Amino acid sequence: MPLDPQVETVLEIMSAAGVSFADLEVSQARELMEQLAAAAPPGEPVASVEDRSVPGPGGAIPVRVYRPAGDVPPPVVVFFHGGGWTIDSIQGHDATCRALANRSGCIVVSVGYRLGPEHRFPAAVEDADAATRWVAQHAAELGGRTGPIGVAGDSAGGNLAAVVSLLARDRGVPAIGHQLLVYPATDARDDWPSYRENGEGYFLTLRDMQWFVSHYLNDDAERDDFRMSPLRAESHAGLPPAFVVTAEFDPLRDEGNAYAERLRAAGVPATLRCYQGMIHGFWSMAAMLDRGREAMDDAAAEVRRALA
Repeated sequence: MPLDPQVETVLEIMSAAGVSFADLEVSQARELMEQLAAAAPPGEPVASVEDRSVPGPGGAIPVRVYRPAGDVPPPVVVFFHGGGWTIDSIQGHDATCRALANRSGCIVVSVGYRLGPEHRFPAAVEDADAATRWVAQHAAELGGRTGPIGVAGDSAGGNLAAVVSLLARDRGVPAIGHQLLVYPATDARDDWPSYRENGEGYFLTLRDMQWFVSHYLNDDAERDDFRMSPLRAESHAGLPPAFVVTAEFDPLRDEGNAYAERLRAAGVPATLRCYQGMIHGFWSMAAMLDRGREAMDDAAAEVRRALA
């Protein structure tokens, strides 16, 4: 299918701005993301938003709690933002989390995990895991329902959601009832056909991914660690049901599709939806892309059904 016309317009704007993470210093890339977040239209209103922190292995972890309207304690979803384990923030995904909370009817807890290169692998995993365990134990305190929680994330955040699900399965706690994985990074070896097909000209590039990984990992051997490449885990049996979102013109398309298939092969209920004509990041571009809004609605409906 050809590139969506709305995506073509977005790519033209990005090309004119000369955006390429691989050509920037980390500080410059983070400043760029802050500028983009500040320029973005405000997210939709929710019943309440609360900034707080939870204990983590490297100190307090900032979180932002989004509560939808309603009188009955809703399920809780822990969300991990994308950004290549190196950039972006809670604020950068504020509109996304507001939309997910409203459409799913769930409390969404967005986690500000530690980033590389200051805090390299597995710091992000450790924070994501610690925050998920804390939220599960304190769901009622947050105004949510006790019981299985959901985990969600996009790109590097989808990677963290998948890894947290593996860790929880192996440990036996917390109980995770669903994983929402939006164009997740699942295999750090970067040798999938979609990297060759979509590695240049579609926002996220192969060079960008190499840049992100170089600022997160300590050495090349860590690419095979399941906490970096959940596709390489020894077993995927017993994991929570998943909804996996991928995009046709995304370098990460094939590894996301492969993860959904690996879950299915292990007997895990997994729905895969590859959105045609879309690029990496489209789910967070709902203000500009009709299919971004469609994907948000689809994902939220899956979360709502799974945790109802």
